[in-house]
Amino acid sequence: MTRSLLLLLVAAPLAAQAPLRYTVDLTRTDGHAVAVTLRVDSLAPGDSILQFAATAPGTYQTMNVGRFVRDLAAADAEGRPVAVRQASVNQWRFAEPARVRTVTWRAVDTRHAGVTEFPVYPMAGSAVEPEHALLNWHAVVGFPATRQASPIELRLVRPAGWQVATALREEDGVFRADSYDHLVDSPVLAGRLTTAQLCVTGVPVGIAVHSPTNRITADQLRGAMQGMLESAGRFLGTLPVDRYVFLFDFSDAGKGAARGAWEHSYSSAYTLDEAPFTEEVGRGITSIAAHEFFHVVTPLNIHSEVVERFNYERPVPSRHLWLYEGTTEWAAQKMQQEGGLMPLERYLAVVAQKAQVDRRGYDASYSLLDLARTSYTAEGARQYGNIYMRGALAAGLLDILLLRESEGRRGLRALVLDLAREYGKSRPFPEDSLIALVGARTSPAVRDFFARHVERAEPLPLREYYGWLGIDVVEDANGMVQRLVARPDASPAHLRLREAWLRGGEPPAVTASAAACPAR
Repeated sequence: MTRSLLLLLVAAPLAAQAPLRYTVDLTRTDGHAVAVTLRVDSLAPGDSILQFAATAPGTYQTMNVGRFVRDLAAADAEGRPVAVRQASVNQWRFAEPARVRTVTWRAVDTRHAGVTEFPVYPMAGSAVEPEHALLNWHAVVGFPATRQASPIELRLVRPAGWQVATALREEDGVFRADSYDHLVDSPVLAGRLTTAQLCVTGVPVGIAVHSPTNRITADQLRGAMQGMLESAGRFLGTLPVDRYVFLFDFSDAGKGAARGAWEHSYSSAYTLDEAPFTEEVGRGITSIAAHEFFHVVTPLNIHSEVVERFNYERPVPSRHLWLYEGTTEWAAQKMQQEGGLMPLERYLAVVAQKAQVDRRGYDASYSLLDLARTSYTAEGARQYGNIYMRGALAAGLLDILLLRESEGRRGLRALVLDLAREYGKSRPFPEDSLIALVGARTSPAVRDFFARHVERAEPLPLREYYGWLGIDVVEDANGMVQRLVARPDASPAHLRLREAWLRGGEPPAVTASAAACPAR
């Protein structure tokens, strides 16, 4: 081996680790757009594609972020133009990639773009306003197609007086991410914010709020959410993160459009209509936050190979939407019920309401597997919302079945926590064999449940399973669920299983994180 070849082999991995350096300017926001500059030390001669996201993890929708990119240009080290052309809706191609040192563009925010086909969920897009900005990075920045795993340095230029809330760590004015995936997993809320902090199982949890007229503050949400977060800590035993931040954008922009929230490994982002804070408003926000917070387990710590190696160019659905969203929605209510925040009557009313929406609002022939496989299509998008209805109902039934099979010891929570310990954030489970693995470690009845009610769309056995708890499912003449009622004269066997169900089986040991909260 010659010395020159040896140097080439040594230099190659070092070049692959050179950071991508972005500057995003929030002081130049005409037309609800931000100015973006990407600087690279070098691009390989074959690295000719700048990729923008077709979709993003956890959105289950086609986004085509290239639609929001304007005035993209490239230049060499001396500032001379390098020819670049748009090759597809989400890709730009450099004529001479080896010469490229800077790429500039403007990213129009998705909230004001006015697209009618495949509109982007507001909590998963971007908003640029005079007083604040919500930035989900896949909606703002692209990356050289071969450099998805490269480290990232990002400078955020913002107006004087603006605060920045994010799970990213900032050093000397630079936000650093391990990769493009890590950056996308770390949205930013910037502007004039109120903030608060609390501690859950030793983990510091921050709350940041933008409210244009200050009708809602971080301290108000801290009070509303504290009980839920403490219940989540008891439900899980400990949190699989060392920090967490809630980002709330209470904006009137886009009022009447779909509102909601989006989960991330160390944070969650919310776009909600601003309204005066009341106890009822606090309960509604808490319910949404409970769902997003449980996502620290599913899918962020339990996910398949499809989620682990995410494809930003072409949406690839995972078949396990029942786990990622259905189980999470079930847990959002169940941990509040177990924590004493949601009386049994209200919990059963939520179950009845979900059964009604499942029947009235969606196509009963769509299985949970169908919902997952078609989520990126226009037809599937119309059925997608049922994952929060049928998906949560199915998870609740699976919980009851697991408890019955284990004589009240182990329900769905125990199964999820076992999977989290066996797999985890950096070890995905096999996409095509999870259900078989679960069936093998539980019982044939559980495997049959998946076959009937996840892979196929057989009617959910609400009356049978809740009957095991001594809870009657009351239906009208057309078979529509009206309410669920706990029978006071239930048999001792029913009452024993009901009691185990109410506490979720054997509780996990609650342990504080090693990163115990600092004194405030």
